Amino acid sequence: MSISTAFPILLLGSGGREHALALKLAASPLCARLFVAPGNPGMAGVATPLPALDILDPAAVTAFARAERIGLVVIGPEAPLAAGVADALRAAQIPVFGPSADAARLEASKAFTKQLCDDAQIPTARYRRFDALEPALAYAAAHPLPVVVKADGLAAGKGVTVAATHAEAESALRDLFVSPGAEVVIEQCLVGEEVSFFVLADGTTALPLLAAQDHKRVGDGDTGPNTGGMGAYAPARVFTAELQARTMAEIIEPTLATMAARGTPFTGVLFAGLMLTDSGPSLIEYNVRFGDPECQVLMALLDSDLADLLLAAANGELAGHTARWKPAAAAVIVVAAKGYPGTPAKGGPIGNLEAAEATGARVLHAGTALDAQGQLISSGGRVLGVTASGPTVAQAVATAYAAVEKISFADGFFRRDIGWREIARERADG
Repeated sequence: MSISTAFPILLLGSGGREHALALKLAASPLCARLFVAPGNPGMAGVATPLPALDILDPAAVTAFARAERIGLVVIGPEAPLAAGVADALRAAQIPVFGPSADAARLEASKAFTKQLCDDAQIPTARYRRFDALEPALAYAAAHPLPVVVKADGLAAGKGVTVAATHAEAESALRDLFVSPGAEVVIEQCLVGEEVSFFVLADGTTALPLLAAQDHKRVGDGDTGPNTGGMGAYAPARVFTAELQARTMAEIIEPTLATMAARGTPFTGVLFAGLMLTDSGPSLIEYNVRFGDPECQVLMALLDSDLADLLLAAANGELAGHTARWKPAAAAVIVVAAKGYPGTPAKGGPIGNLEAAEATGARVLHAGTALDAQGQLISSGGRVLGVTASGPTVAQAVATAYAAVEKISFADGFFRRDIGWREIARERADG
């Protein structure tokens, strides 16, 4: 059983995912005080920001947690995990939600995960790994189209090219091998519908959450380059109870068992990117943190105490826990700065957020800052995430878009077709 006395919580990160997590953690009876490092302007009402704390410095994070008697550290983004922040906190016996650096290789190295899939007979796309340009070019040139080219490392969701032509594959490979020591994975392009499935894990026990659908391409109709995500909705009804059961049995549980057997048990949230093929679910890739923007819709629907669930995972006590969900749908629309996913315009003023939230939506901050005069401005590629709930995905999306239209942000743009697959299914169902 997890402890019931309230305690301070430290959340690491500054994006829309962390804003959503902050709102749920701050609402928990277990949260005596919430710190967030570095945080963003949107979190100021629920958390104490720590802009000077280096979240990539394990010693600094551990020292702060000790000094403030933090009862749980929640690591939002991937970089602190790869830097070993969770390892340092565990060594100091501070409860932490997030995997060790060794276990975080499930995201940090595509080749590591592909080898694990081979070892555990987990369904995934056929692949080859390369650490030199010329053999990679030769392999890609002979590969059936489309072909997928992936950077073997952390890329914030953008290191993937689905090449429709061999020339596009060659261009992607040349771009990736510009970096010294680059490694890539070239793989078969799976055909089907993609979903994002989330599971909490405590090293041995897996607690399934929901599946969501993200929209990676920057343009309407799934056109243009990949991004970190332009919007999402949940639940993804296409991911049926039968498909979830198969995913747990064929993908998630073998992964956790293999990681534990290797001496690197996985504790944290496992985000499985899945392709629902004609032969069943197939693993595209793992991430070892809540997706962004999928986290925003999961948190909008979660009816359980988030701090209690994450503490149980951190302490190896997930067995017997369940996650409760609101009987609704949720959607998030990402408002990005022009130029994204390339070099975004920064410094553009943002206003009318109160009017946007008066529609019933919630505006989550991702890439925002305050200028010297206290004006809210853009400071990143994905700037805001406008989240809403409703009885159906269509209604949730409509509320979110009504809120987006209220926002004043001249440099902003957004996709206008988030949730289109599920909205079409809802219409077909009458």
